[in-house]
Amino acid sequence: MNSPLAAFLDQFARALHGAGVDDPRIAALAAQPGFAVYRNTVFKGCVDALRANFPTVERLVGVDWFRSAALIHAQATLPEDARLLLYGATFPAFLAGFEPARELPWLADVARLDRYWTEAHVAADEPVLMAAEVAQCAPEAFTRMVLRPHASARWAWFDTHPVYTIWRTNREAVAMPEKMEWHGEGALLLRTGGRVTWRALGEGGCALLSACAEGCDVGEASGLALEAEPTVDLGGVFAGLFADGAFSAALVTENES
Repeated sequence: MNSPLAAFLDQFARALHGAGVDDPRIAALAAQPGFAVYRNTVFKGCVDALRANFPTVERLVGVDWFRSAALIHAQATLPEDARLLLYGATFPAFLAGFEPARELPWLADVARLDRYWTEAHVAADEPVLMAAEVAQCAPEAFTRMVLRPHASARWAWFDTHPVYTIWRTNREAVAMPEKMEWHGEGALLLRTGGRVTWRALGEGGCALLSACAEGCDVGEASGLALEAEPTVDLGGVFAGLFADGAFSAALVTENES
């Protein structure tokens, strides 16, 4: 059952959205001329937060388009955390169903990478598992290891659009390739040395990290990576991920034989 404070705040949020309220105290507040100013200030803060949190999206669609979309989203989804850096978790999904964005089918995924940047930026600090720490293991022991992705690691494979190229070139404010290769791409973002880094990652690498995150050992994760991308160079993928600092720990599972 909601507490009196929670019920009060729910009614206050309804008033912010211009909906009718049952609480006479809230109704009295909403009837004051200054409440409209307060409402506008709240939504402006939400829009400004979304602009800060999704700079790549804004660069692609322009300030006016972005502000209009952000306001519609904010009016439906107010922040749930006072830290506005975290606001916008549902914004990529909103863009995926936003009719004016229908002709930009990659836009929601670009927003997803912007969100990944934020999540990597605020993720918990963890030690990085170095390749040297597992290099002395016998191959059989290595295949039984469960590698845990670093807390800041975020990755995704996008089947049909060059989302990473679109995101990277606009995030870095560099020129787009003269001839865009219109095919699927993957990306890996993580925080190393106190800053967020990013790079392209193939379908096999994305599948491998997802399998590791689900608790699969190296042998199982490698099999899933090969299923996703039969030509993947597993040695190269592991070398790159260790160099990136994509893992934080390794657990050796029991030999069931």
